[in-house]
Amino acid sequence: MRKTIFLLLAFLAFANVNSQILDPVKWTTKIEKKSDKTYILTFDGVIEKDWHMYSQFTPDGGPLALEVIFKNQKGNFSLIGKAKESKTKTAYNDIFEVDETYFQNKAQIQQIILVSNPKTTKIEAELNYQVCKEVCINLEKKFTFSVPAGATVSAMPKVEKPTVEMADTVDSTKVDLLVPSLGASTIVETTADNAEIEAAKGDSRRGLWSIFFIAFLSGFAALLTPCVFPMIPMTVSFFTKQSKSRAKGIRNAVIYGISIIVIYVLLGFLVTWIFGADALNALSTNVWFNIIFFILLVVFAASFLGAFEIMLPNSWANKVDNQADRGGIIGILFMALALAIVSFSCTGPIVGTLLVEAASKGGIAPIIGMFGFSLALALPFMLFAMFPGWLHSLPKSGGWLNTVKVVLGFLELALAFKFLSNADLVLQLHLLEREVFLAIWIAIFGTLAFYLFGKITLPHDSPLTHISVGRLLFGLLVLTFTIYLIPGLWGAPLKLINAFPPSVEYSESPFGVGGSGGNAPMAILPDGAKSGPHGLVVFEDYDKGLAYAKSVNKPIMLDFTGYACVNCRKMENNVWPDPKILPLLNNEVVLISLYVDDKRDLPKDQQFVSKTTGSEIETVGDKWTDFMISKYKTNTQPLYVLTDLEGESLNKATPTISYVSLEEYETWLKNGISNFKK
Repeated sequence: MRKTIFLLLAFLAFANVNSQILDPVKWTTKIEKKSDKTYILTFDGVIEKDWHMYSQFTPDGGPLALEVIFKNQKGNFSLIGKAKESKTKTAYNDIFEVDETYFQNKAQIQQIILVSNPKTTKIEAELNYQVCKEVCINLEKKFTFSVPAGATVSAMPKVEKPTVEMADTVDSTKVDLLVPSLGASTIVETTADNAEIEAAKGDSRRGLWSIFFIAFLSGFAALLTPCVFPMIPMTVSFFTKQSKSRAKGIRNAVIYGISIIVIYVLLGFLVTWIFGADALNALSTNVWFNIIFFILLVVFAASFLGAFEIMLPNSWANKVDNQADRGGIIGILFMALALAIVSFSCTGPIVGTLLVEAASKGGIAPIIGMFGFSLALALPFMLFAMFPGWLHSLPKSGGWLNTVKVVLGFLELALAFKFLSNADLVLQLHLLEREVFLAIWIAIFGTLAFYLFGKITLPHDSPLTHISVGRLLFGLLVLTFTIYLIPGLWGAPLKLINAFPPSVEYSESPFGVGGSGGNAPMAILPDGAKSGPHGLVVFEDYDKGLAYAKSVNKPIMLDFTGYACVNCRKMENNVWPDPKILPLLNNEVVLISLYVDDKRDLPKDQQFVSKTTGSEIETVGDKWTDFMISKYKTNTQPLYVLTDLEGESLNKATPTISYVSLEEYETWLKNGISNFKK
């Protein structure tokens, strides 16, 4: 009887340990024929309650973004656009200081492909993603789609839903880049969730609305420049006085305004057509295009500040002006084109900046941006023609117009460094880290404040005897913003501008300038160690950490963590710096942090196939994940283990802990250290 009870308890204990290998997202797939050579690949995921999975659009510096990878693409098929997602949520993450985007309850990913090789019979796909609740798990799922053989599409269009061909799906999984395969291949019959797809379209529409409003405000800013503002009364007077009747004058002014809109929308359409709607988004994340955008914006800013003027050839303006004398609708159209050319030295940099920013959104964003800009530019000409009495309320042209232009120049210069920062982040050069970025912005906006107070003058400024109350108030606002930026050098989150500077993690020091964020790091670090959170000595290589622990005769605390693990950062920020915990971590243990999402490739001679999961161990992160799963039977982060110098757990009752309270962490830590000293 005792033997039976013992075996039962052992079985339950084993089951409980292995139940910690978590897989919170269950996937089904399908392949849908769209035309003779194009197919829609759909991944449908059901996410367990309280878990969330991060989107591919989660920004850099935050949690791990979803990756959709196709293994056998070369020479067989090409991707049409970026993978589309179902409805997501966006929320500010105060740990990484970014707006993270994630799925809850369910997720759908769709990718359109064009098959170029008629012999292609299968599509091999892979999803890399992170799911989090109280702990985080990095997962890699592999799928194989079977391409239907011999399928043809009728040349005559049919008003019906396309035939759905099901994928013979092989779902092999790696947890944290490696998880054991949990099931056999299946043929799954599912249909797309139209509500989810429509919701995703809604998110896209909201992005376009933001582009429209930014462009609309930029159009009004362009109106207040020296090249455009004086043209308003001149042009309106021309239409009202030269027309035979007031009605005809209003009609001509409306046609003039519509012509302005058509010209700029055509420009947006041309940019989209040349580069391709989806290619624009890909270009925006390219290192070289970010550098080119940076250079363009610096040139535009220098032009606005008065270094030179960007002008189109005078011959263009003369030819267009001659065509404007033809009269009629064609003449009015050429008058609008003449305005666009003559005012280019003021509007060109704004239009260029808008097109650069819209390119980062992809799709038809450049067209929407140019529509918003041109609508704001055209409305005053139409409205003042309808209500000419309003002209008397316009302020007189003067030096304030150049002030508007200079302010726009400073704003463009500040925005330029965001694009340079993007390139630096992708290349991981650490040349434009958070402190340097903020220092540049403090210098730019501080100089702008001095300019607004009249302490600095630029080439095209008029002499100032005094400044207006409006200019003073605006200068105070800019100075307040500049002062707000300064604490960011010491680690303040700066939530108002969190989307612009690099994250706190991407900085010269995790403690801010002067090391004010916590304990100062050791003057001389042991071999293989680095300065970690709060000045702790941290090893990221198990063997080197073990060797050091033996040399100082201290227990080891294994910290299975991830660069993009939210709750890992919470423990490090909220528990580790506590006065009860920090001295223990600093003086009583050797801390070894093993990053399960480390994407660095292992040397070929160190790569192997896991005996536990059967998966290929190819990266440093794979190695630590396999170590965690095979020895501690779990795949969650954070995971903390206290061991002796032989690798045996010091807390027999609770060998590992994860995301816990300060009190529980302190008790567990002290018990393990006490057991080591016995």
